[in-house]
Amino acid sequence: MLTLRIIPAVLLLALPCAATAQRVDIGTGQHLHLDCTGRGSPTVILEAGAGDFSFVWSLVQSRVAVRTRVCSYDRGGYWQSDPGTRPRTYAQLALELRTALDRAGEKPPYVLVGQSYGGLVVRGFAKRYARDVKGMVLVDPVHEDEQIVYGGAPHRLRDQARGRTEPEPRIQLDTEYLRLARDSTVMSLGDSLPAPLDRLPRETQRRWLKAASQPLYRMAWAAEMDWSPEELARMHNERRTHRASLGSMPLVVLARTKTTPADTLERERQALMADLAALSTQGRLEYAPHSGHNIHLEDPALVVRAIREVVRR
Repeated sequence: MLTLRIIPAVLLLALPCAATAQRVDIGTGQHLHLDCTGRGSPTVILEAGAGDFSFVWSLVQSRVAVRTRVCSYDRGGYWQSDPGTRPRTYAQLALELRTALDRAGEKPPYVLVGQSYGGLVVRGFAKRYARDVKGMVLVDPVHEDEQIVYGGAPHRLRDQARGRTEPEPRIQLDTEYLRLARDSTVMSLGDSLPAPLDRLPRETQRRWLKAASQPLYRMAWAAEMDWSPEELARMHNERRTHRASLGSMPLVVLARTKTTPADTLERERQALMADLAALSTQGRLEYAPHSGHNIHLEDPALVVRAIREVVRR
């Protein structure tokens, strides 16, 4: 996604190859769309940003697959993945993904790669399945203390947390969302995407527009955003007492440089990127010299190099 401003920014380069993609039954009739390519270990897991589909990783996945096994997937309610239990806690998302990987025979160890909101999700996965995770790459990730501008003013999303109790995650198909989606209207998004999305092949743009117009996708995305303040507040509180929560795990944080003129919020964001690199005693921060938020699309070679570095380490 281009931003976390509750605005999707998928840059879809190509749909997953039909020969490798599958809908994995994770229980109770719920399926996740999973696309794994390449051979080797560790297995790299690609986590997309809010509102983005698995195929946003097209330019990265094909190159990583040359050296090792790599999987992209769609969270519940996106593309061809069925909606799962609400609330959409990070533990819930982690359980669904881990179950899909297990049932598809994609065994650990894993290197997790998360872009934007996906950076938060992979941190949630690493918290629940610490033994499975051996490395991490965060691609212009969201920090729990980051301020987001909307309504003409900056806001910290964690300040919207209501102290809701987090339930134990469980695999359960969300039949209510399926019913609501059937009774909802498909949204017309026109016949083209705005720049820079208009650089994509026309057929790819049409397929993305069709996927993003579906009511279920919009519901699933909204459910993720609804619970996120609770997770950000929890992460903020935990880091006050445990800064290096990833221990000595190999970690690379990639941050954008193509931004609006530097101001207080931008300087704060840069400091927060350095703070995320401190999640591990072996973490490092690197700025992408030619990219905005979508480094995995604007400079995929840089992301591939970071992944290969962590895989080697």
